[in-house]
Amino acid sequence: MPTRRRFLQHSACLAAITALAPWLGSSPAFALNSLMQRKIPSSGELLPVIGLGTSRTHDVALDEEHLGPLREVLRTLVNGGASLIDTAPSYGRAEAVCGALAAEDMMRKRLFLASKVSSSGREAGQRQIAASFAALQTERIDLMQVHNLQDTETQLRLLRKLKEQGKVRYIGVTHYLDSAHEHLLQVLRREPLDFVQFNYSVGERNAERELLPFCADKGIAVLINRPFQRAALFDKVRDKDLPDWAMIELGASSWAQLMLKFILANPAVTAVIPATSNPRYMADNLKAGLGELPDARQRQRIVELFA
Repeated sequence: MPTRRRFLQHSACLAAITALAPWLGSSPAFALNSLMQRKIPSSGELLPVIGLGTSRTHDVALDEEHLGPLREVLRTLVNGGASLIDTAPSYGRAEAVCGALAAEDMMRKRLFLASKVSSSGREAGQRQIAASFAALQTERIDLMQVHNLQDTETQLRLLRKLKEQGKVRYIGVTHYLDSAHEHLLQVLRREPLDFVQFNYSVGERNAERELLPFCADKGIAVLINRPFQRAALFDKVRDKDLPDWAMIELGASSWAQLMLKFILANPAVTAVIPATSNPRYMADNLKAGLGELPDARQRQRIVELFA
């Protein structure tokens, strides 16, 4: 099984990470306004295009041994000009980990916290949402989403009430499979929502057919999960060198950056949320939000690289 470390070592990415080293400390030494941002259509608020997913990577014990590396991931995120962290109660201890880290050094005010509800029934949803507020150690959550379209209508009613009360700023729905895209479209057609989250990558392009154009037309913010297909896309370029044109034309110095730039080249995408527990990878991901994005010709070349 190839690892991301291997791909970093086999590309020019090490030089880029050296340049990004100041992000790993507690003091921002990078020009924060250089990271690309896009508007949340329903409000006009700007959101940095690179965020952080927490599925699997943040389900760890709340002790210093495990929190230490994740603390550096978080510092790298915010010192690099980003803010979005996406978590969920179904990610084990990830919510509590995010809450503990966000409470340190007044970090919460620098973050855009997104979580989810994945319960059936009103009372179960209320209990789970209350537990999320407690785990995240916050009185307001920036984005709450109905996870994987579970009991969507019931949970959206709860989220709308919380939004009216000012406890939640934005609401949305999520899924992670191509097979759910039509269901997502059905929900988006009948429910006024701020955000939708779904899978999209150079290896899973179904969202280009209807979902992304619909969101662009209706003004719905889009978060992208599974940008590397759970690392399967790295396997596609096993033993391949990153092409020179990727660096020369796009400023991409790793395969990960090229994959993320492919996603961000679609203007309907608001932000992409790759998960990591490694601050070096967080720094590498952030670099995808700098510089040029591929045009149609370059996007086709990227598709061919992963064919």
